[in-house]
Formats: sequence, structure tokens, C-alpha cells
Amino acid sequence: MKKKILAFLVSVLLFCPLMGSVGKIKREDLPAQYREFLDLTQYIMLDEERDVFLQLTTSRERDIFIESFWKQRDPTPGTKRNEYREEHIKRFEYANEFLGRGTSREGWRTDRGRIYIILGEPASKEYFEGMKELYPVEVWYYYGGEGRGLPPHFAVVFFKRGGFGEYRLYDPVADGPTSLLIKGREMDFTDYRAAYEKIKQLAPTLSLVALSVVPGDIPFNFQPSPENNIIMAEIFESPKKDINPTYATNFMDYKGLVSTDYMTNYIENVSDVSIIRDPQVNLNFVHFSIVPQNLSVDYYEPNDQYFCNFELNVSLRKGEEIVFQYTKNYPYYFPPEDLEKVRASGVSVEDSFPLTEGRYELTALLKNSVGKEFTILEKSVEVKESSGSPEILGPFVGYSFREYERDLHIPYKVLNEKLVLDPSKTFSASDEIAFLFVVSNIDRSLWENGKMELAVQGLKEKNPASKSFSILLQGSPFQNVISFSHSVSAQELTPDYYRAEVKLLDGTQKVMDTQSVEFVISPNHSVGHPISFSKGFPLSNSFIYFYMLASQNRNLGNMDKAESYYKQAYQMNPDFQRGVLDYTSFLVENESYNQALDMAEKFKDIENLTFQYYLLKGKALMGLERYKDAIKNFLEGNKIYDSDTGLLNSLGFCYHKTDQNKKAMEVLNASLKLNPKQENVQNLIKEIEKKN
Repeated sequence: MKKKILAFLVSVLLFCPLMGSVGKIKREDLPAQYREFLDLTQYIMLDEERDVFLQLTTSRERDIFIESFWKQRDPTPGTKRNEYREEHIKRFEYANEFLGRGTSREGWRTDRGRIYIILGEPASKEYFEGMKELYPVEVWYYYGGEGRGLPPHFAVVFFKRGGFGEYRLYDPVADGPTSLLIKGREMDFTDYRAAYEKIKQLAPTLSLVALSVVPGDIPFNFQPSPENNIIMAEIFESPKKDINPTYATNFMDYKGLVSTDYMTNYIENVSDVSIIRDPQVNLNFVHFSIVPQNLSVDYYEPNDQYFCNFELNVSLRKGEEIVFQYTKNYPYYFPPEDLEKVRASGVSVEDSFPLTEGRYELTALLKNSVGKEFTILEKSVEVKESSGSPEILGPFVGYSFREYERDLHIPYKVLNEKLVLDPSKTFSASDEIAFLFVVSNIDRSLWENGKMELAVQGLKEKNPASKSFSILLQGSPFQNVISFSHSVSAQELTPDYYRAEVKLLDGTQKVMDTQSVEFVISPNHSVGHPISFSKGFPLSNSFIYFYMLASQNRNLGNMDKAESYYKQAYQMNPDFQRGVLDYTSFLVENESYNQALDMAEKFKDIENLTFQYYLLKGKALMGLERYKDAIKNFLEGNKIYDSDTGLLNSLGFCYHKTDQNKKAMEVLNASLKLNPKQENVQNLIKEIEKKN
């Protein structure tokens, strides 16, 4: 068990995502093939995608991005062909070959080229050329189709303004129907009816689209409506509607973290993040659940099992500073009979960790080595300073409770009950709606006289379903922190959107706190819920949690809080070697040198910690200005490992303080060879040279 704990604690230092962005590269400075890619995708690329692409610095990154770009648009991702890409290139090449004739511009840059690339081949075309009183006009007719946000049937009109040049897109509002008539300049521009009647006389079918994009839709007073511009804007945006730019922004933020073979396989997720106070250890924990929306699995023939292999990297930041981080692995094996269920419902990877007071940015990167997929959860989390007043955490909602051993910490578990949740918070009539909430800062008077009121209310306007329940606080043993659970059969509630509200009332019926959560009951008879997958941690080893909180506060600069947590952790288990080492390092950093010397002796004879013993003891002695004794310890440590710049720098400083400047220069220069970018070391060398 100690080995497992040690591995877990060491893993805290393994994850650090690279955030921020670099400057953009000018389009004209890109190699030719990437300028051509931008041309090819001009009308279908989102602004966010273009912004990221112009920040990439290597051809390898650009190639991977391009692969990912097309993958986001592939209608059949399970096949080798990408029909969308093939069709788009086909349209682009057609536009260049046929729609640039009669103009100095490439075909894709013309108005007709743009519409053809976006909408494809028209259902039909109509030409009005060589007519005595009309400028050359082309009308392309399209069917909108379902889900595109376009009219069922519409027309796009092109004309040669003034009879010359290339075909331009006609705008009924800006151009007006008089612009289609050769003698239109002689007419009143605002007399739309007269222009319409004239066009109708010359070309009846053209008149049907002269005032509106929708054929035959004659506007009030014959004046073209701005609705035409809205429809055209919808046309231009139509190829971008179903594309989520998250993959692109993540590409930029995580290209230094996620290996290149994963970068094209970003997938969406549904997630939940909750702060729950554990009554047994009286600490606040972040609990989170991530459900990837796509899941690749593989088959392991020797055991007749399917599997996926997750790696979870968690990082907690305050501003640009990393407060806490760790890595865990989750190999998941299941029998063939569960394959259909896993594919249909997915897997929920859950985890939790203690969190000190403050507001932070949580990033959880989940990778599945099967399929080289990754997804990211990003969420602001906050643990507020306790006001001392009674308060509610929750309610948290799931679809059942499961019983576990009380002395086992599991995500979303309080005492012996684990809330089984679906991050989508969508349930069916066959589910139990399970509520969990925790009340803290309970005094005896409130416990004896107070109660909880749970109200479940439908949100539809007419005849919403509702349920309410009262729970006495004294129904649970008296504690400062008490958890409560309650279940309601979804069959008692009609399909609807719901809000569950929990109130804490004292003996006078005064409301002390109110919290709520929303969820959905689907009209479907059943809803598939993801399979929860997590790891338990024995509370007998809860001293690890106090070391985590100590580390968080140390990184935040809250040295008093950090020291308090270190003391608690050490007192809970004074034999945990890595913890003692970390505590000693903190004492040196906090300038508690005498205490650090005493603590260091506790791992003096531990073979794999001998180097750290000499290093930390030497730094403590250096802090006490016992430079000769410090030198002895640094030299012993250097015999074990001679490439630690921290030790070399401290040794050089001590040599300098004891007027052994020749030795100081040798040691400090050796440190600079290992890491030339040490300004403080360079300054010390200059100081020594000046003194000499």
C-alpha cells in the first residue's frame, strides 16, 4: 500500500499543460501549400480555426491541423474516405476552371465561385442574356433542405452591373430592381413597383426573384425587405454551422502536451464538477466526471475481453501559477457481452482530490490510447472561506445510490453512499432521482430544532408536477458536518425540465441557506447512462490528502496554512518517508532551519533518500550561516549526484562566503554548463570576479 501511495504522490509533478498563444504569422509568409489550403477553405473555415492556423510555427503542426480540420467535417469518420473533403475540392476546382472566365480573378474568388463552393451545383439555372432592355443575368435555384436554416426554395441572382465585367451577386435591397434594367438609371430608384412591372413585362420569371431571394415572395409595397440580407448571411454561414471550434483552440493550447498522434482526434465530452465536503475527514473535495462522446475500444484475444486505456492528467491553476497537478491511469476491461452497452452509453471517468480555499481553473485532460483520442474538461472551481454560518453544499443529483465501505473514499461518495450520476442530468421514468446534499457548520441548537426542505418543481407553464419533502436534522447523529440523501421515483413526475431546491431552516423556520439544481426527465421509457469508472482510496491513508493541501498552500504562498497541514499530515503518519522529505524541504524554504535539521535526521539512513538528506541538511546549515558544515554536506551529496544545479549553486555560494573563490568559480561554472540560463549564478560570478 505504501508503494502505491508513494507512486500516487510522486505523480503529482507529472503534468503541466502549455497555455497561451504566440504571435500570428502573416499569410504571405506561409509556404505555398499552406497559402493554397487557406484559399481552398476560405468560405468554410471558422475565424477561430484561421486564428489558430496562423499561430502554428512548424509544417508538422500545420499538417496535423489540416488533417484535423477535414476530420471535423467528415460525414463518415469510420471510413477511409472523407466525402465532404472530396466534394469541396471538386467544387473548388470547378469554380476555378469554369467560373473565372471573363475576369482577371481566379474563379473561386468570384461571387459565382463563392456561391458554387458553398452550395454546390444548383437544382436549375436560368439565363437572361442578349435581351434588349436587360443587363445579362443568371439565376441559380436551390432547395434549402432541413436543418440548414435556409428557405425550402430560394434563388441566387447574379448580374453584370452596367452590362460589363464579371457576374456580381445581386442584392435586392442595395442594388434594387432598376439595376437590372438597361434604362434603370432613367427611373426613380425607389419606385420598386414600376421596376418590377417593367421586368415582369420583359422576363416574367426574373421578376419573381427581382424583389426577394424567395421566388414569388412579393414584399409589402414592393420594397425589398432586409430579410433578403439575413438569408444571404445564412447562406454564407451555412458551411460553418455544425463545426465546434473547440478542437482548434485546444490544438493551440495543448499542442505541447498532447502528442501529435492524438492531436487530430479531439472529441467532445459531457462533464460534471462538484465541491463536496467529506464529513469523515472534514475536508472539501473536488469531484468530477468526464464522459467522452465517442469511445474507441480494442479486443484482447487471450482473455476474450474488450478494453480502453485512459490516462487522466489534472492541473489546477490560479492565474498563470500551477497550484496542483497529478496523473492517473485507468485501464478498463469488459466482457464481449457488455460491448453494445458500453458503445451505446459510454464510460464516465470519475476522480476527486482535496482543495484548499480559493478560486481556481481546473483542467482535466483525458486520453484514450485506443484510437489515440483525447478530450478536455475546463472549469472554474471555488472553495469559499467558511463564514461560520450553516450552509448547504449541493444538492447533487443522480439516478441511484450504491453502498460502499465507509472507510473508502470514492468520487461522489459521502459516508457509505455513492451518488451514481449522469453528467447530462437527464433521466427517464425507469430511474430513481437521487439527491445528495451536505450541511456544514451545524451547532447543537440547529441540529435539535432545524430541518431540510426539498422541493422538486416542474418548469413547464401548465400543470407542472411537484413534490416536497422535509428531513429533520436530528434524524442523523450530531456532527458539525452532516450529509443527507433522498430519492424520488421518476414515475411520480411527468417528463419536463425540473428544479430541485433545498432549504435549511432553523427552529423558528428562518431560512439559513438555499441551493438548487436543475435536471431533465425525458419522455423516453429509458435513458442509457454511462458506466461509472473510478478508483477508491482508503481513508486510513488520509494523511496523503493533508500533504496535498499543504502542497497547494505552499504553491499559493500561504506558508502558515501550508505549515499547519504539514504538521497534521506528519502527525497522522510520521513514517511516510516522501512526506517527511517534502515537509523538510518546506521548512528550509520557510527558513525554519533548526526544525529542518531535526526533521532531516529522520531520513538520514534511508538509502534512496541519501542525496536529499545531504542537500536539505546542507541548505539548512547554509541558512544558519554555518557555511563550513554546509560545504561538508554538499560535497557528500555531490558524490552521489554531481549534476544538480541547486546543490552546485549552494556549494559555490558557501565557498564564496568562506573566501574559497577559486573553488566557488569552478562549481558555479559547472552549474552554468548544465543550465546557462541562470542569471543569479552569472551575477554571483561577476561579483566574485570583481572582488578578485
